[in-house]
Order: sequence, then C-alpha cells, then structure tokens
Amino acid sequence: MHVPHGARRSGASRVTLLTEGTYPHSHGGVSVWCDQLVTGMPDLDFDVIAVTGTGREPVVWDVPAHVGRVVSVPMWGAAPEGRAPRRRRADRLAADYERFVTALLDPRAEEGFGPALYRLARAAADGVLSPFLRGDRAIAVLTAVWNRPGLPVREARPTLHDAVTATTLLEHALRPLAAPYPEEGVAHAVSGGVAVLPGLAALDRHGVPLLLTEHGVYLRERYLGYRTAPYRWPVKALLLGFFRLLAEESYRRAALITPGNRYNRLWEEQGGAAPESIRTVYNGVDPAAFPPAGPEPERPVLSWAGRVDPIKDLETLIRAFALVRAELPTARLRLFGGTPRGGEAYRERCEALAAHLGHGEAVTFEGRVEDIKDAYAAGNVVMLSSISEGFPFTLIEAMSCGRATVSTDVGGVREAVGDAGLVVPPRDPAAMAAAALALLRDAGRRRAMGEAARLRVIEQFTLRQTIDTFRSIYLELSAFGGAAPTASPADHAFAAAGGGAPVGSATG
Repeated sequence: MHVPHGARRSGASRVTLLTEGTYPHSHGGVSVWCDQLVTGMPDLDFDVIAVTGTGREPVVWDVPAHVGRVVSVPMWGAAPEGRAPRRRRADRLAADYERFVTALLDPRAEEGFGPALYRLARAAADGVLSPFLRGDRAIAVLTAVWNRPGLPVREARPTLHDAVTATTLLEHALRPLAAPYPEEGVAHAVSGGVAVLPGLAALDRHGVPLLLTEHGVYLRERYLGYRTAPYRWPVKALLLGFFRLLAEESYRRAALITPGNRYNRLWEEQGGAAPESIRTVYNGVDPAAFPPAGPEPERPVLSWAGRVDPIKDLETLIRAFALVRAELPTARLRLFGGTPRGGEAYRERCEALAAHLGHGEAVTFEGRVEDIKDAYAAGNVVMLSSISEGFPFTLIEAMSCGRATVSTDVGGVREAVGDAGLVVPPRDPAAMAAAALALLRDAGRRRAMGEAARLRVIEQFTLRQTIDTFRSIYLELSAFGGAAPTASPADHAFAAAGGGAPVGSATG
C-alpha cells in the first residue's frame, strides 16, 4: 500500500531521531548509519530533529516517504523567537539558572543539574529562555556564582568578558531545548551531547522513552576539543561541566544505551549508566554492496577515506607516509573525503605539511568520491589514523572489500579488526609506517588479511543484523513505555553472531 509522504500510519511505531551535525544535512559515517536505519525500516514512522549549524544547511539525503518531518534546530543561526520574561517569571527563571550554573561549577551542588535543566526546558518551550540568556541578568547570575568563596574557578579570576563568552556559549548549547520535541513513540539520540536535549525534555514532559546510541564518546571528544579552544579556563570549566553533567543525566535517564562498541561502555558506566541498561550494537554493512575490490594498483598506494577533520589526525598519517616513501619512493597517499565547512584551514595545514616534508606531489586530496568503494580499491592498504572513533564505517567497509588495513587503536577499532588487520598506537607515525611497510612488502600477507577481513564482516557485522536488532528495540521500548526491553529472538541471534549481549544483559 502506498503511504503518502509524512502520513501517520495506523499501528506503526514512531521513532524520532535526534541528530547533531549529521543526518540528513551532512555526509559521513553516522549519517550513513541513520540512513540505513530509516531506509531499512519502511514499516515504522520516523521524524528527525536535527541540530545544525546555521539552519541554512540543505538536506543532502533522499529522505524516504515514511519520514514525517525533518526539523532543523540551528545552534549558530538567528536567535530563536521569543521575548524575555517579566517580573516574577523572570525572578523564577533567574533562580533556576542560578541553580543550573551552580551545579556546573560546584561539585557539592551537582544533584541540582537535572531539576534545573528541566525547568530551563519549560522556559525554552515557552520562548523565554534564549532571550533571558541574551540579557544582562544572566551574565550577572553567572558572575555572582563563580565568584563565590570556595569555588576553584574563582582562583582563575574570571572576568566580565569570560562571563559574556560563557553565557553566550551556553545560550547556543541550550537552543535544542526549544525544539518541538516528540510526544509519543521513542526518541533515539544518535549521539550524546546537545542532540539529547529534546529527548530529555520529551521524557520529562511526556514520558517518551529515550534511546541513546554513541558512536564516539561525545564527552571525550569535548575534552579533546577544548584543550585547544580559544577560551580562558573559567569558560572551559563551565562548558565542560555542562557537557559532563549532561552526559551523566543522559546515561541515567535513558531507557537503553546502545554504544557502537564496548570501549564506549566504559565511559558510560563511569558516567553513571547502570550496566543492565547498556547493550553493544555494532555497525553493519551490506557485504553485497561492498564486494571484493579486485586487482590492486600496480605501484604501492595507501588510501584513506573520511571527512577532513583534526580528529582524523591526517598529520600523523602524512608523517607516516613520509617514512614509507623513504623506503618505497614510488609510493602514493590518496585521501578521499570532503572538507566540512570551517575545516579548510586544517586541510591547508595538512597540504603544507606534505609539501614541507618533500612529498606534496605524492599526497593527493581527492574530495568526495561518488562511489566509496573506489576509495578502498585505490589502495593496496587502507589506512585509518584517527585519535577518536566509535566503530568506524570506513574500516568495516574496507574490510568487506577485502583490503588489508592499518588502523589506530582507538574506540572500537580493535573490536572491528580482530586479527584481520594491523592496529597501531594513535599519534605514532613510526609505528604506522612500519605496519604499512610490512603489508606493502608482502602481497601474500595482504591477500590473506583481506580475505580474513571480509569473512569477519560477513560473520559479525552485517547490516541486516543491525537493522533487525534496532527494530526489536524500537518496538519493545514502545510497548514497555520506556522500560529496558527483554531480549527477543532476533537479539539472541545477533548476540550469537558476535554482536554483543542481549538487551538487558549486564555484559555487552
């Protein structure tokens, strides 16, 4: 039966995907994962609440008919509509905000974070939070809090400029609270952080169960990013306090947490998640869509695929390639993938590094490729040099294509590779170069490793396993009103195939 685009179908479960900087406005591994879920479950209804940059980002995916609406929530565009509260409402909101920022800065007051957050969410829904945070009173509240005696941040002598900066950043970070959050079905946050905010609000207001999937560890990546952020310590302390307490609140309140690898589970348990609420569900690919890549290039080529971003650490890869080329002068490094807006300076830095090392002509940035399989086929060995990953699609896609891989030991990489690839420490050009040279010099080893890699994908990481597991989770969360579901036959089959423990199990 044909279903008109956006129509509500009787009996169909509704899932609201909560995304940040990914589907359906951007390409990349998480976006691919979202598209696979949506297109793989035409029997369910979907909505998407997407946190974006300016709100002007185009939809770059073909959104299927069973997606009812796509709501863009810009963090850095025009300020949300609304007007500042007056009189007693303003006093109450100021008190709620004071409790909120106190929780971010004072370890003795952290239990106030959740209650204050939900009060702010109601103010956001009424259109008064953003105007309040753009006013002088919010700045005065923060200034008074972080100058209290006994708070460590006071020792850093925060300035008025710090207060303005921190308040502005918080105002932007809290904008997703004003999104039209779901009132039914399941809210599925496909990352931690600000994408979860509409889901927490929906849980608080309407009891909508929250499902949280972390591909990378959002909090860890904020810690990495803020190391070089251009802010003074008082600002960093406030924002990192926000991200930490938001992660802890998300872990505590989620009906189920489905990390993409077991490494993430350690962070989630440390952040307060109950072990029985965590279930590892690996990413999957369709082996038929990523068949063996065929003949290798005639001269030695290292290939890489992904988005050009500092977290991918292309500088280490380029330095490693320079060491490879010292041994194999005809070698080339081919880099496939787009450069996100704002990342142009990083790409230029990488190009300058290759030129400085004397290998600029052998390192090529080839942009997005129409068929990603071509990127894997382009190399004798596929490289992954990231300093943070979840369970990377590019890695299991390359493995499905039967290519030998060299990857950094971050996130779920070792879980993906097993003994079917080489894993080296991150930020270690010498180790990466040695692994690449070992494979480039041994065609038989490359062939055997590629065959083992494809077999590993077929046995453990297929798309069908992933989709069946999430369909079961969606239906059971809907049926149980947010309680963690028990394992279904599909879950047990997935676990038996190496996909982790059944839902509700304490191991995963």
